[in-house]
Amino acid sequence: MKTKLLTFSVFLLLLFSSCVPTNDLTYLQNKSPKVENQVVEAAKPYRLQVNDVVSITIKALDEKLVEIFSLTKSTVSPTIENVYFNGYTVDDHGNIRLPILGEVNVLGNTVEEARIKVESKLLNEYFKKEAQLFVSIKLAGFRFAANGEVNNPGSKVLYQDRVNIIEALSNAGDITMVGDRKDVKVLRQYPGGIQTYSIDLTDAAAMGSPVFYLQPNDLIYVKPLKQKSWGTGGTGRETLTTLITSLSLVATLFILLKN
Repeated sequence: MKTKLLTFSVFLLLLFSSCVPTNDLTYLQNKSPKVENQVVEAAKPYRLQVNDVVSITIKALDEKLVEIFSLTKSTVSPTIENVYFNGYTVDDHGNIRLPILGEVNVLGNTVEEARIKVESKLLNEYFKKEAQLFVSIKLAGFRFAANGEVNNPGSKVLYQDRVNIIEALSNAGDITMVGDRKDVKVLRQYPGGIQTYSIDLTDAAAMGSPVFYLQPNDLIYVKPLKQKSWGTGGTGRETLTTLITSLSLVATLFILLKN
């Protein structure tokens, strides 16, 4: 009787220790009263870096005056390929090369600062105010990559100006059941090199992290929980199935050896 009780106790211990707790799966929990109803500071404007691709639209009262600046027609869909081949890439010197205008340095500028710079150069050198010039500059897609324990890993492009890490992971199919949400790594490129950040997505305080709002070309890495290395599954049902199968194999082996 004691042997059966001990076996059953070990079975339950393995069952519950192998399951992933709900607290490890829930995003942005209020673990500290200080973060409840806290207003999160908006992300600072992104500053252009080498190898960024921007799309530039230049319009005027007479469209023929600015036809040379239009690399693509407005009817062309903004696919990744079209954006890459028809956008303007920031080169190693921080310049973009425009028709007629030549090279314009935009390194370290926000897209709004780059817009003002291009528009001012056009008005000073080629157009008058009567042309009613209109310049628009946008990042040609928000690029990031997600790897590790996500359901749809790889490089992603979103056509929006700002992306937080929860949105990014949603577009990567979310973190798997056995992914570590408490220690998600974000690798960010700076002029001096790559810096690695850690963020706990189960804590609402994560919204104050410098990597809660991503920057273009960020890499998200989600490491596995120990449950994956055990091979027992993330849910109680998966774990129970694995343990029953293992115990059945052990019992069968015991009977064969006994006979």
